[in-house]
Amino acid sequence: MFIPDCCDARKSRSLSFPCPPLLSSALLSSVAAQPLVINTPYCLSKVPRFSKSDLNLLQLIKAGKEGVFYQARMTRGTCKGHSLFTCKISKEGVRPKHVDMEVSIMRKLMHHKNILQLLDWNTSVEPYVLIMEYVSYGTLRTFLQNNRSRLSPDPELQSLLTIASYHIALAMQYLRSKMIVHCDLALRNIMVSKFPWEVKVAEFGLSRDLSRMTSRRSSRWRNPQRRVPLRWYPPEYFKNNYYSFKGDVWAFGILLWEMQTFGTLPYPNLETSESVVYHICVGHKNPNPDGCRPEILHIMRDCWQEPHTLRPSFTDIVQSLENIMEDDCFQFLALLIYINCGRQNSRNSSQ
Repeated sequence: MFIPDCCDARKSRSLSFPCPPLLSSALLSSVAAQPLVINTPYCLSKVPRFSKSDLNLLQLIKAGKEGVFYQARMTRGTCKGHSLFTCKISKEGVRPKHVDMEVSIMRKLMHHKNILQLLDWNTSVEPYVLIMEYVSYGTLRTFLQNNRSRLSPDPELQSLLTIASYHIALAMQYLRSKMIVHCDLALRNIMVSKFPWEVKVAEFGLSRDLSRMTSRRSSRWRNPQRRVPLRWYPPEYFKNNYYSFKGDVWAFGILLWEMQTFGTLPYPNLETSESVVYHICVGHKNPNPDGCRPEILHIMRDCWQEPHTLRPSFTDIVQSLENIMEDDCFQFLALLIYINCGRQNSRNSSQ
């Protein structure tokens, strides 16, 4: 039996994750130098090391189509040394093979700092439970929406959004190297683990490991029967019923748009699924976000190129974002030099 402290999904609208102040753009100088591969102090086994009755659910993080995410802890002891963690509880009717596939994919993605790490799981009976590492600030979408009034599209914020975009692109580059398509890349599935915005890609319920497929077209995944997030899917999915790595690139462009609009739903003026699909298939795009820096807008538009072969790879995107961050660092250092020179001149003139 679960022991929830907060289980009402309606409370997700008023999450109270801590909100630290924005920090200086000088943070950019250390981002690229941080290691991507991390050494975790745990290893996974096929036998769960916890009982569901030991779970104490704390704060709701988000409710998805197939599962609900909570901040949680054990009523006694820890989960492999973690006193707090993220817990995903499956909804009724989720097929066991889909959960097993999600676990298998997350095990394959161990040790990357920008991917939410799996600690343990219990899939003996419903509801199925996955335990993942703790995230301090919930989803990036909730973080931006709750703090929209105090976040303005100024250069400092744009630098921080660029850092978050870079972290996500690094994670997606790693997925590509492992032959895994995410298939559900969206702002709601990005977790903020710590400030200044170290973010992690999460939610692998729709993901597919293409290395296991025997089709001659193993770089594509065809499955028109499962429910998918239409607003993030590329036109080739609706026209030809397939999803490739370039589909994740398209979704990354939508995610960039979400970030620049503080978590606004893509195609906000379209209410029905039919209108969304038609809008995407005829080539209509989301409008340019206010205050978006031109370099990010260029990446965003490249991600929406048609045909899909014209879209950049995540390696290309990572390189583009690194170039932007390098420019930010140089501009920040130039500003510091300018300010210091001005102060020195003021002191000299006053003497």
